[in-house]
This record gives sequence, C-alpha cells and structure tokens, in this order.
Amino acid sequence: MLGGRRIILTGASEGIGRALALELANRGARLALAARDRARLESLAQECRARGGEARALPTDVTNLQDCEWLVNETVAAFGGIDVVVHNAGITMWSRFDELKDLSIFEQVMEVNYLAPVRLTALALPHLKLSKGLLMGVASLAGLTGVPERSGYSASKHALIGFLDSLRIELAGSGVDVSIVCPDFVISEIHKRAIGPDGEPLGQSPMVQSKIMTAEDCAKRIATAIDKRERQVLMSARGKLGRWLKLLAPSMIDRMAAKAIRDRH
Repeated sequence: MLGGRRIILTGASEGIGRALALELANRGARLALAARDRARLESLAQECRARGGEARALPTDVTNLQDCEWLVNETVAAFGGIDVVVHNAGITMWSRFDELKDLSIFEQVMEVNYLAPVRLTALALPHLKLSKGLLMGVASLAGLTGVPERSGYSASKHALIGFLDSLRIELAGSGVDVSIVCPDFVISEIHKRAIGPDGEPLGQSPMVQSKIMTAEDCAKRIATAIDKRERQVLMSARGKLGRWLKLLAPSMIDRMAAKAIRDRH
C-alpha cells in the first residue's frame, strides 16, 4: 500500500508528473513535489491535500546540484526520511540529426534526462538504504530502441536505463529496489516544448493526441508499479512485442519505429 509512503517526484507540475502526483495522493502518499514552476507546484500541492495526501511544493531545478541537495534535505526534514524517488523530469527533441543546426541540444537533453537523475540518486541513496526504499526512473520505449527524429532523447533514455540497470545489480541485498518505467507515447506538455532543429521549442505538439495514452492512465500504471516494486513496466503491446523482436528480427523493429513516428505526426 502507498499510504504514508514518502515520495520525491520530479517533473511534478504537468503531464505525467502532475497526473501521478494526484494518483499517489488518492492513495495516501506523502509527496515532495519538485519542478521549477512554484505557482503550479503550490496549486498541485493543494489538490493533492484535498485528495487525502500530504504534499509539499519544493521548487527545484533538477540540473542544479544545490537545488537537489535542498530538495532531499527538505523532504527528510518534513517527512523523516525518503521511501521512493521517482525520476520523472525530462525534456525531448524532434529533428532529424542531419537537419540539426545546434548540437548543444544533445547536451541539454542529456543533462536533464540522465545526469540530473544520477546526481539526485547519489544524494537520496543513503536515505533509501535506511528505508529499504525504491528508486524509479520514468524512461521510455525510446530508451530500449532507436527512434527516428528523437536521437538525442533516445540516447538519454538509453543512458538512464543503463545506469539504473547497473545500479540494481550493485544494490542487490541492500533492500533498495530499482524500477524502470517505459511508457509508449503519452499526452503531455513535453511534446509542445520539444526542441526543434534550430534549438527552439516547437510550440505545438507534433503528436496526434487522439491516438496516444492519457497521462492519467499512465499515472495509474506507474502508481501500481511503485506499490508492487516492479522491476520493469512496458505500457503497450508494441513495447512488449518489441523486446522480443529486437532480438529475433531487429530490422522489423526499425520499421516499426519509423512507422510509429509517421503515424503520430
């Protein structure tokens, strides 16, 4: 049961993070809500409390080490410890690699999606060891196979999954479990802010939203994974099939990935 669990959730102010915060509040969790937008966090914390959860709005830039230190310290001070850390904050990009005008996009995406979770993990891990807690990364199917027009995003999620898989082995016997969530396409503000080939946000989602999972459905599945301490969560039939096809028929996976992008434009 999630009642009373002390949870740090990054990227909490919108999209999957916001939906997950509300779902966890429904289940009685104690939430440290982290994102950069103070106003959105405060509003979300009020909604979480109205649903029966305990929530603190802790404005945090996950790429700033001092912010992350403050986030961990404030969570421990408020709740007496940490049971779960959910690395959900992320950014994405949409562009063919040969059309990119600014390669620093790769640095930006890697900083948020991979290096920030590494640093926050280092800060929170001593507390997770005390509570025999759970470390969760919200990755993507793009972290399991290449995806056209999203090379930087896919690379960052591959890195996150590799880090968490390695950490799981190191932590065997410590009582700390590691969970990796790999959603398929999900309706989220992240797509509107996706970085285009010129280094600027797209401003509108390139996705056909009627064809993809809602953030609320995704959040319910993630909350269940936290409760059950699941090792890995694949949220679509395509994702589950793809794990086998990548071994048995890798060229078919390439075609599936290309078609997925074409169909969602």
